[in-house]
Amino acid sequence: MDRRPLLVIDGDNLTHRAYHSTPKTVRGADNQPINAVSGFFGMLANLWTAESPRGIYVAWDTLGVETYRHRLWPSYQEGRIFDPEILQQLELMPGICAAFGFGTGKAAGYEADDLMAAVAACEVEDGGTCLLLTNDRDAYQLVSDSVTVLSPRRGVREMDRIDPAGVVERLGVLPEQVPDFKALAGDSSDRIPGARGIGPKKAAALLLQHGTLDAVLEANPRPGETELLLRFREVVQMRPEVPVTLPSGPPDWTAGAEHLRSLGMGRLADRLATLAEG
Repeated sequence: MDRRPLLVIDGDNLTHRAYHSTPKTVRGADNQPINAVSGFFGMLANLWTAESPRGIYVAWDTLGVETYRHRLWPSYQEGRIFDPEILQQLELMPGICAAFGFGTGKAAGYEADDLMAAVAACEVEDGGTCLLLTNDRDAYQLVSDSVTVLSPRRGVREMDRIDPAGVVERLGVLPEQVPDFKALAGDSSDRIPGARGIGPKKAAALLLQHGTLDAVLEANPRPGETELLLRFREVVQMRPEVPVTLPSGPPDWTAGAEHLRSLGMGRLADRLATLAEG
């Protein structure tokens, strides 16, 4: 059995990165915007060559659909506004990825995070390892000896490889403590305020001393905040119970390249087609 790592990608995260790093003047057939699509697959080609994974799985958010996180905390990710051009391309992306034979997942009520957690759990249970491509620190809770986060810094040519020691270095807590840490410290990007008067350093120190959020609250009662902090932990805790189907082999670069060619990306299609020869 092929035991190279499975590359698991936060599709929305990489698409946004591609959209903002690829000129918006890049247009395709019928003058449609394709800069995010072009940048996504250009970066993915670099990743495939550099990492030689056994296959690729791409997880997607369901934008505009309420998730369990919104029901727990209505202000979750409130105020995010996206350009129409990236929304248009995000709608295309799952179908394009399917043309390449990638594993893909998009489930109403769940986020890409949850799908990534489910894929990682399945792959590890089967004796494999995973590389998770994302800048979202929520993914740190999935890190283990078998799961590494790849966090891009410049495109995807320069990346931080985050193992369990890397999580401790960056947050001051163990991977399994990340949901407790974020509940206490808060996360402005997700509109989670955290506990009053507790920032990242104090949150890490309290968890180092007590181990869990429950133990922190038992030792340091916070009347009026306890229920809310426990709810914040539930918001940031990934739910891997969503069904997923893992890819059984490498992508079909030839078929995927032809799909891109039909969208007006001839040069990129030529480049990706050569990956089938490797």
